[in-house]
Amino acid sequence: MELRTRAKRRKLIIQGALIVLSVIVVLGAVQSARVNLAALGITSGFGFLERGTGWDYSFSLIPKSINDPYSKTLFIGFLNMMFVGFISIILSTIFGFLIGTARDASNIALKTAASVYVQIFRNIPLILQLIFLYSVLIHFPGPRQAMSIADAVFLSNRGVMIPGLNVPPSVALGLLIASLLLVAVLILLKTPLMRGLLYWLGGTVFGCIAAALIFAPAGESIFSIPALAGLRFRGGITVPIELAAMIVSIVLYGSAYIAEVVRGGLNQVPRGLTEAGQALGLTPRYIWSRIKLPMALRSIIPPLVNQWIFIMKATTIGVAIGFSDLFMLVSISITQSGQTLELIAILMLAFLLVNFAIAQFGNWLNARMKLKAH
Repeated sequence: MELRTRAKRRKLIIQGALIVLSVIVVLGAVQSARVNLAALGITSGFGFLERGTGWDYSFSLIPKSINDPYSKTLFIGFLNMMFVGFISIILSTIFGFLIGTARDASNIALKTAASVYVQIFRNIPLILQLIFLYSVLIHFPGPRQAMSIADAVFLSNRGVMIPGLNVPPSVALGLLIASLLLVAVLILLKTPLMRGLLYWLGGTVFGCIAAALIFAPAGESIFSIPALAGLRFRGGITVPIELAAMIVSIVLYGSAYIAEVVRGGLNQVPRGLTEAGQALGLTPRYIWSRIKLPMALRSIIPPLVNQWIFIMKATTIGVAIGFSDLFMLVSISITQSGQTLELIAILMLAFLLVNFAIAQFGNWLNARMKLKAH
């Protein structure tokens, strides 16, 4: 007992010494950086966040101007990063589950097609896919010769024009956040998968229609359809080329990896469980939704969360095509303001907080899915 107490005490002393040494090293590095910056005539601190930027950028979810301070500009970049990241995570997860299920199917043609998809998009670097897709999209015809689908969706070198609710962008952003919160509530309530999807879809549609009825301009329709007016389209929702290329390339790449995670999880389900379901006369769809998927989720969730974190970090590739995410706006801010250390610290802290939140959500979800010991 005494030896164990001494070992614990020695362990605590070593851990305390390491913490003190780490603090000393960090403080020394900060002090050295201050001295070097002062010698170069560069002021440190975060006071520059209140200064106006004086430069413009392409995409924003909220109103912007060149007179915005650095604080608002960086916040807009953070919103853009979160928007692309979460849209890509949701779509990659949906397509990944579909493709992973197809790879586990007994149909040879379906299984082969899914395997070819995975091998192509998993083995080509993400940034190469992004640049290739962006190069294709910018060579599409102009607005007057735009490709049309049912005279409602148009694709040109200006972007993708789609129908949308006739509401301000801030309301649309609020609807997106409310939809994500509804997903969290359904998970907290342990709603079954198919029922939860129906509740989420119904709640989202109801919220969109209610918002359109409340916020649509008087005398106008709740839906806005894009229409050509001169050299550009008016109405609807315009998805810029950069944003479309970002989402599509990340979803193609991320869904290929998630499909492999799903396939591996489905393969770990004991064959005896599916054979028991078949013996009971259950349909393949019922066996998949009530036996294979619930059992597979326990091994799918941990690597799936890693893919979610990777997808969020992958939004930084937007700098290659000029998409105004947080990484690009920080890079421009460093050039314009010279506050390198402060801006890099803000960038690192933003990704740390977002990815830590995703990791904690994954840990909580994994704990909820564990089989309870009796």
